[in-house]
Amino acid sequence: MPKTVTQEKSFRENVNLSFDLAAATLDIPEGLAYFIKGAVNVYQVRFPVRIHGRFESFIGWRAVHSNHKLPVKGGIRFSPMVTQDEVEALAALMSYKCALVNVPFGGTKGGLVVDPKKYEVDIMERITRRFAYELIKKDLINPALNVPAPDMGTGPREMAWIADTYIQHRPTDINHLACVTGKPVSAGGIRGRVEATGRGVVFGLREFFRHAEDKKQARLEGTLEGKRIIVQGLGNVGYHAAKILQNEDGAKIIGIVEWDGGLYDSAGLNVDEVAEFKNVHGGVKGFRCEQFYEDGRALMEEECDILIPAAMEGVITLENAPRIQAKLIAEAANGPVTFDAETVLRKRGVWMIPDIYLNAGGVIVSYFEWIKNLSHIRFGRMTRRWEETQNELLIQALESNGHKIEGTLAGKLMAGPGELELVLSGLDDSMRDAFQHMREYFWRHENVESYRIAAMAIAIEKIANSYLEMGVYP
Repeated sequence: MPKTVTQEKSFRENVNLSFDLAAATLDIPEGLAYFIKGAVNVYQVRFPVRIHGRFESFIGWRAVHSNHKLPVKGGIRFSPMVTQDEVEALAALMSYKCALVNVPFGGTKGGLVVDPKKYEVDIMERITRRFAYELIKKDLINPALNVPAPDMGTGPREMAWIADTYIQHRPTDINHLACVTGKPVSAGGIRGRVEATGRGVVFGLREFFRHAEDKKQARLEGTLEGKRIIVQGLGNVGYHAAKILQNEDGAKIIGIVEWDGGLYDSAGLNVDEVAEFKNVHGGVKGFRCEQFYEDGRALMEEECDILIPAAMEGVITLENAPRIQAKLIAEAANGPVTFDAETVLRKRGVWMIPDIYLNAGGVIVSYFEWIKNLSHIRFGRMTRRWEETQNELLIQALESNGHKIEGTLAGKLMAGPGELELVLSGLDDSMRDAFQHMREYFWRHENVESYRIAAMAIAIEKIANSYLEMGVYP
């Protein structure tokens, strides 16, 4: 008898099962593998906040999974459903993610049980600052030790509040702005951070489509142009991924799934129009389309080339995996496909690009922001005009030899890169390099049955080597 949804494993169990499969393909000490698998520490905090004349109590966590590199890095999630198990699973994914894409951070994650929609902005600021203070007291927010970032339910606004709270308690720390990433640009943030995770999803998909052998496995061909895509979750990640795929790659967004239903249009949906409607009405129900699905999960089962789950973990399970018709699943969220569901999908020939790789754009650009804050200068400030001058001299030299360069092209060749251009270049390079390493490992090892296990094996081996090379203190 098939398992029901209630028999699904927990998020942390799903991550650990993937770890076990990957570790079994490696030759590392068993005790070290066991150590790497679990969290180093988990801090739970409870605190009261006076709201409209009465006390409300809040509970939150900050889990450090691996501190083989410092600082450890990971977002802070605000959700009424967040649990310690979820925070530990997300912290583990951060460790593996950073190792895979060569970002020198350990992994951590934070979560606070709160519904941001329930409170006014000034109340949310007080709650956020109090949570930040509880973490600052334990050095769980610190530019050298533990650096948060946005996650579900948080964004640049909350990161600015956290940074300012840290500054109030550590005013002599010259690197105070590096205590958190994902800040507004005006508060020490970096251009390109808001769309970084969604942009990373696109860069990862583009790299996948450069490899004929891999596309063949997914029964796909050509480029992203014209590919029919369904996106589950039009939050920060899903919106930017869908918008870029539509506007820059010519993909057709035929489905968008949100909390209150799903929109389907075979001719393609305008992502910006849907996002604007959602911002005004709080959901997508009522938006004019070819077909509306009261149960958005059912829309994920429609035929498409690429399904992008970009919201929460555990949306593709044993219950609906047999009905998924996508050729390729691109995990833009953390853990959207359960371990058992992936087993079913793999047997059915559904290919998958895993979250440990595809969701890494945010931490890559967070790394750039952290470096910017430590160096106290924006990227491109000292070199942009010099590069423009050198490019102009090169164009003049070519034209003096009779090679006339058209004005628009000359302008593009002459322009020196600013901060955004350098950030996008670094993100693209990081995503390409990591994908090539992951796919090469997959094709080279017969006992590695998926991109996910290849990516996990690479990450585990890097973390293990850090401990083996540095030794264990004392």
